[in-house]
Amino acid sequence: MTTSSVLEFLESFYIKYGSFIPLSESDVREHLKKESKCDLSNRSAQTEFDFTCFMVTYNKHTLRLEDLGTLEEQNWLNDQIINMYGELIMEATEHKVHFFNSFFHKQLVAKGYDGVKRWTKKVDLFSKWLLLIPIHLEIHWSLVTVTMATKTISYYDSQGIVFRHTTDNIMKYLQSEAREKKQTAFQKGWKITIIKGIPQQKNDSDCGVFVLEYCRCLSVKQPLLFSQDDMPRIRKRIYKELCDRRLND
Repeated sequence: MTTSSVLEFLESFYIKYGSFIPLSESDVREHLKKESKCDLSNRSAQTEFDFTCFMVTYNKHTLRLEDLGTLEEQNWLNDQIINMYGELIMEATEHKVHFFNSFFHKQLVAKGYDGVKRWTKKVDLFSKWLLLIPIHLEIHWSLVTVTMATKTISYYDSQGIVFRHTTDNIMKYLQSEAREKKQTAFQKGWKITIIKGIPQQKNDSDCGVFVLEYCRCLSVKQPLLFSQDDMPRIRKRIYKELCDRRLND
């Protein structure tokens, strides 16, 4: 049994279902058992194929099956999913939108501006029309956006929770960045708004999916017209987009 035959099986599964949901490791083992006519129930027989070798790579991002598995059912999305999807958003908008790594805000809080100023060494934030900043506070995802044309910092939350300190942190960061990059026009005049009347989750597991869908819609200037009922479909679409390494039209 060769690695290529397993990859062919994975590809055929993907073509049939549009994603690897609901593929499980046991499905692949069953396929191997049929093809090789050997018992794969013991560890010694499993060495011919390492399941950890399957991955999706894009720029500096790598997703393994365990990462993609966070998109199944009602699992919580992990940072790898959030960050690679953000990369796809930037590519789709020809980098007119900047998506911050999900660890950015945590690093900003822990170490202040000096701890993150190198993150934008090669990026002119003030030339972007929109900044997307995912906020991960323990077990909940929310979103802060920045519209440069109006100097507006907006807060989106799928449970209606307001963590005001996050927008204050971003405003102070932008003022420091403006001073560092000698952008006088952006050193003052910022305003903060809490966005209400947006799609809300009805469980405790879809906040990450809501954040990514907020990001996707806002980045292409589409209205937020999805709901909790759309979550299974959106999870599968995100899965496929990540595997395809591009956003679907």
